[in-house]
Amino acid sequence: MDLISNMMLGLQTALSPETLMFCFIGVTVGTFVGVLPGVGALAAISLALPMTYYLDPTSALIMLAGIFYGTQYGGSTASILLNLPGSASSAVACLDGNPMAKQGRAGIALFVTTIASFVGSTFAIVLVIAFAPVIAEMAIKFSSVEYFSVMLLGLVAASTLSGGSPLKGLAMVVFGLIFGLVGIDINSGQERFSFGVLQLSEGFTLVAMAMGLFGVAEILGNVGRPKGDVLVKAKDLSFRSMLPSRAEWRSMVKPAARGSAIGSVVGALPGTGPSIASFMAYAVEKRVAKDPSRFGKGAIEGITAPEAANNASVQAAFIPTLSLGVPGDAVMAVMLGAMMIHGIVPGPLFLTDHPTMFWGLIMSFWIGNLLLLVLNIPLIGIWVRMLSIPYSILYPAILVFVCIGVYSVNNNAFDVYMVMMFGVLGYFMRMFQFPAAPMLLGFILGPMMEEHFRRALLLSRGDFWVFIERPISLTFLLLTLVFLAMSAKTVLAHMSRRSAG
Repeated sequence: MDLISNMMLGLQTALSPETLMFCFIGVTVGTFVGVLPGVGALAAISLALPMTYYLDPTSALIMLAGIFYGTQYGGSTASILLNLPGSASSAVACLDGNPMAKQGRAGIALFVTTIASFVGSTFAIVLVIAFAPVIAEMAIKFSSVEYFSVMLLGLVAASTLSGGSPLKGLAMVVFGLIFGLVGIDINSGQERFSFGVLQLSEGFTLVAMAMGLFGVAEILGNVGRPKGDVLVKAKDLSFRSMLPSRAEWRSMVKPAARGSAIGSVVGALPGTGPSIASFMAYAVEKRVAKDPSRFGKGAIEGITAPEAANNASVQAAFIPTLSLGVPGDAVMAVMLGAMMIHGIVPGPLFLTDHPTMFWGLIMSFWIGNLLLLVLNIPLIGIWVRMLSIPYSILYPAILVFVCIGVYSVNNNAFDVYMVMMFGVLGYFMRMFQFPAAPMLLGFILGPMMEEHFRRALLLSRGDFWVFIERPISLTFLLLTLVFLAMSAKTVLAHMSRRSAG
């Protein structure tokens, strides 16, 4: 009965006219920010933060949360239509979403991402409601040892993200790790691999790498298209053409469930986030698929699972932030700061000291996701019509927005040069069939892995056995070995086929 009464208390708070208005503002702003490449949830929430000084704390938190999970809905739009990810978590949508758009199935891809996002969010909300205290207790058991092991598993799994040789995937992971080493070492304070270039002292920008490897590389690869060439004709679009077939509906069920589960678990761990969740969900789907060769060519499971995972991860990320006071990533750190501005300190007592705020926020997630469902489905037709613009007009405009978006992150022209450099690199990687997604994940996880590895060895006084002695870490390491063995088997089978041929 306590759970029912808490949910009713939350609904009473979330359905008040003022709260509903700010929830709608948050999810609407989040959707449009997500569609714009290079802006992202962090920039939008940071800009909206001063507005919350004058709001009720509950309304302020609900609006900021709406921006956060709203960007996940909109983030896949540019990835699918233009192969231009606005954030790392939406980069996975490029792998199968963009091929679907090129096949004239952009409407179906966007419809699927909207439904998968709603399913993932709903799953995580139920999990938060039912198991928040239990999950918080599990998350607190994770030390640097476990974080290093789970990230190692994520990197090895990332080598299977794209079709082709697993060796190329592993090579790109290592390449991403090397790029992640550039900048100031957090332990010694010394610059590494910056070669005296002042702008590299803080390392490469994630947005510049993501937009260069996927977006600019896509533009360079299509330079030779005929002047009036378009992907789809506006007259061919109808709501009926955006609906998946019965077979596609059936093929979405299990990937959505698996992606939701992976996203909920990963999101509940401090220091992870939607990027890791979406990459892991894609890798799992490719492993369990009967025909993995379909992935990267427009497989509907390739967008369903990652979209469910990253939205579930965003909702579950509130568990460590609210119940432990430990933000999962930079966005949640800003959310934590917003609460502290209003004199509210998250932690183990937050659920009992501020029940109205906690349950009002949780129930607003459901209302916000319903609003996003109603908001996004009618917008699909508008987004798809972008593809009816001729390339000769569309691509120069995209380049302008890419440059503006990258420049706006740090107000630094050097980042614009970097996105062009990564664009050229991505173009040559496409030519020689080296996958970009594993490199991006290696770049994201590399610095965090290094930090946790050093901390684990520092606490264990240099004893490497600490990674095997802890059961959770050992489980992740064994799973990593399984992935490596499966990749080795694939490579050997490929080599035997070539020698036989």
